[in-house]
Amino acid sequence: MAEATINTGEYKLFPSPRNVHREVFAHEVFVPQPYALIDLPSFYLKGRYSLFAAHRIADGKNGQLATFELEADAQKFNAKFVPD
Repeated sequence: MAEATINTGEYKLFPSPRNVHREVFAHEVFVPQPYALIDLPSFYLKGRYSLFAAHRIADGKNGQLATFELEADAQKFNAKFVPD
């Protein structure tokens, strides 16, 4: 059975089946490329994280939402992620 969507009010989220942690963490980074390959384990993050296909409700933009337990991990992702 497919997992249900998560509606945060700001985003409609579709969890990645590869997520180890299936929750939305406090620190979020929206990636506006819905088909970019994002391999979060390759960033060697210190805290927990999760990835979602995302629909941003405010402007109807589709993309991906990476969420992080630690703010430092979100900053590291922002600094190192380059969309393909």
